[in-house]
Amino acid sequence: MPHINAAAALQICVLLSALPAQYFISQWYGTDSAQRIQITERIIASWSSFTKSYLSLDAWADRLQLWLSNTRTCLNVGLLILHFRNWYYGEKKTKIGDNEAETDSYFAESTYVRSPKPEYIQFSVGQVIVHRRFGYSGVIVGWDVKAKAPEEWLQHKYPPAKQDLKDTPHYRILINKANGFGKSTAYIPEEEITIIAGLEV
Repeated sequence: MPHINAAAALQICVLLSALPAQYFISQWYGTDSAQRIQITERIIASWSSFTKSYLSLDAWADRLQLWLSNTRTCLNVGLLILHFRNWYYGEKKTKIGDNEAETDSYFAESTYVRSPKPEYIQFSVGQVIVHRRFGYSGVIVGWDVKAKAPEEWLQHKYPPAKQDLKDTPHYRILINKANGFGKSTAYIPEEEITIIAGLEV
């Protein structure tokens, strides 16, 4: 007796079930041959649609890709916003071989994770500060090892007498609206910051 594998057994079962299936179809949907042909064609079309939707590796790969893209939507939107802001504020890029690599953006808005923080950076993101000269309060939202800004801005902000301040740590501050200062953010050197404990912004 010949050996029957699983695929051959499945084919035999499908062929043997065709006759009872045709009998039930004719009992449920009438005995007219035209009706039976229409019903059979609908069943074949439904089966074809089912196999394309659920028994195809491509369909499951598409479903998986759609699911992954939906789960990453929030991250993608956040990255798009960061890229737009970097483009708008003029992010600097350096050429490395044939690839362009992002280094740092201006005004402490780097998307780079810089960890651990150097020891000489006194303050951290999230600390509440008061500006020593202007008196407004705010929260540190970013830092740079030294001032990173367009050259025109640096020349305007730091005249020749204050050039040494460019090489000190700088912080991006989200200014407290309650101060009525007029600006929403500031980029200031470390020497102009005083940390305030217990103040809510």
